Amino acid sequence: MPPKPKSIRPTASRRRPSTPPSATPEFEGIRALAASLNEHHRQMATACAPLVQSIIQSQSRDHQHLEQLLDRLLDCACIPEGLVLFRTLCRYYFPLNPAATADYIGAYREMWDSEDTEELAGSTEKETAK
Repeated sequence: MPPKPKSIRPTASRRRPSTPPSATPEFEGIRALAASLNEHHRQMATACAPLVQSIIQSQSRDHQHLEQLLDRLLDCACIPEGLVLFRTLCRYYFPLNPAATADYIGAYREMWDSEDTEELAGSTEKETAK
């Protein structure tokens, strides 16, 4: 009769820590800072939303004002609300200044673009279209 295989039990060096690194005290400061930054981005997006709507409704062609607002929206395009506003204003600004709009899109890609945000942006656009 063949011998029974030994059960494989993790050794102390292979065991996972009982608490995830994000729950350790060393990371609490980072988590608090990230939460504060996220809240700041949400407040910026909320403040910019009426400005975007006003620009579009009034058909503004003030390039300086549009670009200042795009700069602010670029900072908060890391959250879904900010990204929707950024894209909306880019779509409005493109016929007025395609080169500047392309620069803003390039800046967005350098700052925020990843597979996760592409998936999120796709779902955000679908929700907005409804």
